[in-house]
Amino acid sequence: MDVARNLSELNAALENFDRCGARKVFVPTMGNLHDGHLHLMTEARRYGDGVVASVYVNPMQFGPGEDFESYPRTEKQDLAQLKDCGVDLVFMPDISDIYPREVEAHTTVEVPELGAILCGASRPGHFRGVTTVVNRLFNLVAPQAAVFGKKDYQQWLLIRLMVADLGMPIEVIGVDTVRGADGLALSSRNGYLSEAERAIAPKLYETLGWMAGQISEQGAYAGDFLAGIESQARDRLQGFGFDPDYISVRRQGDLGVPQTGDQEWVILAAAQLGKTRLIDNLEVNLKPSD
Repeated sequence: MDVARNLSELNAALENFDRCGARKVFVPTMGNLHDGHLHLMTEARRYGDGVVASVYVNPMQFGPGEDFESYPRTEKQDLAQLKDCGVDLVFMPDISDIYPREVEAHTTVEVPELGAILCGASRPGHFRGVTTVVNRLFNLVAPQAAVFGKKDYQQWLLIRLMVADLGMPIEVIGVDTVRGADGLALSSRNGYLSEAERAIAPKLYETLGWMAGQISEQGAYAGDFLAGIESQARDRLQGFGFDPDYISVRRQGDLGVPQTGDQEWVILAAAQLGKTRLIDNLEVNLKPSD
């Protein structure tokens, strides 16, 4: 496994891929890897000849008071895990490789509308930071495909839309969320949870499952019904000790509000548990009416 720590090393390593005509599949991460990340690496192998991963904690996607400074950096463990799962090249850039000028002065890439709702409304500027850094990494790595986990469903859709709008020749692949045995979505930030909070955390996914069951029983769109179960779900989470940010039922394709006839829905939620912000989602596919 090659490790590139600057642009010169990256370009030299990528020349080897290009010389062989290898199809590059890219998996960007912020490190502190867990089994969910490693599953993405394994899945990436299915879509190409060489797997390139990046490890970079992106300051632009963190807001004031968020955990940029304290975000776990675990380089040694990350590199060992990436090597074990067969990654071919790891790019671990310095901030100057990503933002040649100061971060605040750097050109940004923003997806309007979709980037301003749900997590975008709660964390202004967050998705602008995500799409900017991913755009930069795509330009540097020039992959033919890129793999993203669907735990952050909104982020996955934003990257797909950015790629389509900018005409990038990159296939964006979504991979289903990896969960613990109790249903909790794996996340680097789960390490912030206390032992008591960790026992409560699976109730978020459990609540989404309850909502999915209610929707499946209803079997069709009804605005008042959806508003009612969203409200009940919020109450349930508060009863478990969460501070819900949002709980919303949306269309899978564009996160628009479901309308009559829509059959592919996704339930999305974000909630604070102690000092930890958890996100999760659950897709719901209704059966066509007879």
